[in-house]
Amino acid sequence: MHFPRLPDWLVYLAVVVALAVAALGRQEHANAPPAPPPYPAGPASVLGPASPFDAAEIVQAPPAGTPHVGTAFSVGDGGDWVTARHVIAGCSRPAILVGGGRGVVAQMTSASKGEAIILTTRGGAPALPLSPSSRLRRGMRAFHPGFPGDQPGEVASRLIGRENLVVMDRGLRTVPVLVWAQVGRTSGQHGSLAGLSGAPALDSAGRVIGVTIAQAPRRGRIYTTTPEALRSALAARELGPAQGASGEAISTDNYGQVADDLRRDLRVAQVVCLTD
Repeated sequence: MHFPRLPDWLVYLAVVVALAVAALGRQEHANAPPAPPPYPAGPASVLGPASPFDAAEIVQAPPAGTPHVGTAFSVGDGGDWVTARHVIAGCSRPAILVGGGRGVVAQMTSASKGEAIILTTRGGAPALPLSPSSRLRRGMRAFHPGFPGDQPGEVASRLIGRENLVVMDRGLRTVPVLVWAQVGRTSGQHGSLAGLSGAPALDSAGRVIGVTIAQAPRRGRIYTTTPEALRSALAARELGPAQGASGEAISTDNYGQVADDLRRDLRVAQVVCLTD
């Protein structure tokens, strides 16, 4: 008994469909639960413990949707922060938001010309530890806690490799970056990750690998500074890895909770530009 011979195009189509199904089945989807609502502001708010920012200049935060909104993270308990350079480009009065619609005025004190920039405030939050630069490996995970879309949120990613990224900033500059593939994000958040710029990229031990600086939404790519660039920015300010800084183990199962804790402790905070 002979079966009829299938047309070549039908065989090719079946192979393509099978490959597509296999590829889609291997894609990782590691979304985190939605972030909890922010603490209430106003007279009915619960008064928390003494804050290291109590002696600082407290100002009213600008309304939501204000340009120059990004993320910053603490690298020094005394009030040293890192964010992405373009987040505060052209801003004369940056501020770190501390909750309840309030912010703390920050000064830009970095001498670095890279994509990582240093801010200082009077008072600060516990510093995040730095990851050893020699431990990068293709396929490793990173977690990016911050404020995408002006809302608390986070992204999980996998390292693809190193690349040179062309940055438009008063001319064209080429900077070395790490390229990551997005594998998960906060459930319910879609679209652009604008506002996540400046967020730390954390390894599985909760240590900072680099600073989140850009994204390619259609390709599902995230770009961060290299560990060397971050250390260079700290060295320009005569800062080193914070002594005694500790991180929390992170996985795709708990990175949403860890991100919430970091924002609650102001180790990861929102940075904005104040209007005069």
